[in-house]
Amino acid sequence: MTQIMIPTDDQAGPIGRVIAVSAAQLIVLLQPPRPGQPVAASPLGMAELVKVRTRGSIVFGMISGLRVPLPSVATPEDDLKIIEVELIGETTYAPSGRTDGFRRGVSVFPALEDSVYLATPEDLGQVYAPPREAAIPVGSIHQNNDVPAFLLVNDLLGKHFSVVGTTGSGKSCAVATILRSIIDKNPHAHVILLDPHCEYAHAFPDEAIVLSPGEGLHLPYWLFNFDEIAEVVLGTSTHRAEQAKILGEAVLSAKLAYIGKSLTDRHCSVDTPMPYRISDLVRHLDGVMGSLNRPESVAAYQLVKTRILALQNDVRFSFMFGNNLTLRDEMSDILAQLFRIPVSGKPITILDLSGVPSEVLNVVVSVICRLTFDFSVWSETQMPITIVCEEAHRYAPADKDAGFEPVKRALSRIAKEGRKYGVSLCVVSQRPSDLSPSLLSECNTLFALRMTSQEDQDIIRGALPEASHGLMKFLPALRNGEAIVVGEGVSMPMRICFDELPEHYRPRSATASFTTAWSRDAADRSEVEQTVERWRRGVRHAA
Repeated sequence: MTQIMIPTDDQAGPIGRVIAVSAAQLIVLLQPPRPGQPVAASPLGMAELVKVRTRGSIVFGMISGLRVPLPSVATPEDDLKIIEVELIGETTYAPSGRTDGFRRGVSVFPALEDSVYLATPEDLGQVYAPPREAAIPVGSIHQNNDVPAFLLVNDLLGKHFSVVGTTGSGKSCAVATILRSIIDKNPHAHVILLDPHCEYAHAFPDEAIVLSPGEGLHLPYWLFNFDEIAEVVLGTSTHRAEQAKILGEAVLSAKLAYIGKSLTDRHCSVDTPMPYRISDLVRHLDGVMGSLNRPESVAAYQLVKTRILALQNDVRFSFMFGNNLTLRDEMSDILAQLFRIPVSGKPITILDLSGVPSEVLNVVVSVICRLTFDFSVWSETQMPITIVCEEAHRYAPADKDAGFEPVKRALSRIAKEGRKYGVSLCVVSQRPSDLSPSLLSECNTLFALRMTSQEDQDIIRGALPEASHGLMKFLPALRNGEAIVVGEGVSMPMRICFDELPEHYRPRSATASFTTAWSRDAADRSEVEQTVERWRRGVRHAA
């Protein structure tokens, strides 16, 4: 364990003295330096670190407020100046003057009239030193650009984390920076990134494979459980219960037909991820429609059949209903590609969901999350997988009556039980107030970038321990790329500035420049024709 010698005196004089002490806060009265006493070199401001020497430790705190109770118009130099300090931790030391380093919490509190000093660069290095566990640097602390900010990888991933901030605050770049730091130190990681706007392919050109409809994404319909396939086929149609019963019987019949008579003792239910042919499903519907003792009307069967055939012929759903003529059990191949097993130098799978039909987007996310969790549950060898869920408020909204219930259950199950099986979740959202509170509360590390909405700020404060509320006061004033980080994934709450990514590693999430685009005219209508072609083919990128 590193031993650090505590200096017996501070070169700079005290900035003030303690006039009030509570369980988590100090009130300090500022005082001008005495004649001949050197002045502290660091400027006094919000979020600066200060220290107080007690009888058995050095207590550190962060400035969370500055005020003048009775301002004077004539002589401001004589005003009483008060600072509020939130206590964050301490370094205890033996009579020999040695210490084992900084730790969270305070065991010996400062007393009234104790002198308060600004923390030196050496103090900052000690407080924000890299933890002894596996840690990665992602930027620098706000107080000093030369002091790196570290994340605890195992606690960050094992207990889930969230990245929130208003649009344009640098949220996507923050996610890219965190992921890049993780995979740089862990090249055999397994990360699935749900990308609804095709932003991240540009950020990981060599470290990721990109799967999208028509370009590598293959999620056959038979991988879907009954709730998911019913949502795709039936949607919000009238008489949903009657049609769902018909569909369930047809799916089970088609699965049993694929298994074959010699394997009828094999366990199979309507939710078992077992291949089946659409032709067998339609054949079952036709057979029941022709029966004299059918339980439902012919119209209900006909509607289910018509919808299935329409989906099968819709090019937008080819990633689900394609290759039905050469059906084979390729579940292992699909999961190996999806989870990067083996990694083969590309630890990230980016699922470009921008080309997925909006009416089934939530269903696709449900399938991915459910398969990830079930795979980890049934696997004998733990192979941790992280799911990064961009725009999570779309899939797990706060409104209990909105969204697709199975995807909410899948995300909630990962949030509550995932750490036991090695499945972690990164929740990314620009509207925390629209996100399910239970999902946010399960994330034990929070990266909060600039946030101006009072409603969003209140939601974030509600998900934090009381001791971190002081840092949240800085949310509206954070610059792009700055964040307040609290929780299990950091050694202590901190305000950090993320490392700036090179241009070729940044997500393509910048706001469109209207003036630049409108400064020139199009030469012809070729762009319109190409757009229409991509639109009809259901593929966003040119072949």
